[in-house]
Amino acid sequence: MIVKRLYIVVALLMAAVIAVLAWRPNVQAAATTTKNYPTKPVNLVVTFPPGGGTDLLARLLGDELEKRWRTPVVVENRPGASGNIGARYVADSDPDGYTLLMVNSSFAVNPGVYRQLGFDPKKDFEPIINVAWIPSVIVVGENNPAQDLAQALQQSKDGSVAFASCGNGTPQHLAGEMLAERTGVSLLHVPYRGCGPAVADVASGQVPLGIVTISSAMSFVQSGKLRPLAVTSPEPSAVMPEVKSVMQTGVENYELNQWHGVLAPAGTPKAIVTQLNEVLADIMQDEKIQDKLKKLGYTPFRSAADEFKRVIHDDIDRFAKLTQRVGLRIQ
Repeated sequence: MIVKRLYIVVALLMAAVIAVLAWRPNVQAAATTTKNYPTKPVNLVVTFPPGGGTDLLARLLGDELEKRWRTPVVVENRPGASGNIGARYVADSDPDGYTLLMVNSSFAVNPGVYRQLGFDPKKDFEPIINVAWIPSVIVVGENNPAQDLAQALQQSKDGSVAFASCGNGTPQHLAGEMLAERTGVSLLHVPYRGCGPAVADVASGQVPLGIVTISSAMSFVQSGKLRPLAVTSPEPSAVMPEVKSVMQTGVENYELNQWHGVLAPAGTPKAIVTQLNEVLADIMQDEKIQDKLKKLGYTPFRSAADEFKRVIHDDIDRFAKLTQRVGLRIQ
């Protein structure tokens, strides 16, 4: 009996030793992989179509990452459902740092708008860095007679004014709902799959009014195809200093500024999150990059990962209350 018990104890000890030996190389391999990151192409998923502000920013960051890493960064557009399709794809991806998500504030709006996201925005992602802020701009086409926001809101057809946004549940959609709430004007929402298509249809006169990011509207404004009427930030934008804010036009308590940032799937190693935060923060300190972003209407920014996480979570709660108040809900 004693011999049998000793045999069992020895067998258990041997099994434990084998398990430790098998585990240690895996730990070393993981450490080596993290240390050498990235060793293969990195996929940066954008939740909107090409041509919009988020896409332009992602491609600028992707180019700069490639230069520093000497590793390809593939910008992949996965539009739809105000960014939920692309976000769900990244949430389900391996948490190894090779699939990242470029998002804007719509990421925080969506939980209060959509009944089913297919992911948990607070639990399924690791926030990396907030890289920029940007307001939206209210625009009309060059042939639209409205010269200011008040005139544009008076152009009612069938009792309401149609406005184009970058999609259901986007900050631009919410900006329109807020405008209707604050002014009492009936606004008919015309959602697009991204700011790019919305800008094009407002410029051509298909929709009388548009609420889009400054970056997506900039080239159209410069060419005269669009006329800016007001920006949604508290103060005028540095790139459109002559354009009043909505509040300056007389609409009280109106503000909706938009952040842009990068996320990774939950469970991504902290070392990779830290490395990504550091390299992206370094990019945002580059004066040439800052100049490019400012010309597009962005205010360059760089945050710690924990700071960005607080911004996202606070906005999710804040926007949920707002969408509930205005009755904004999508199946």
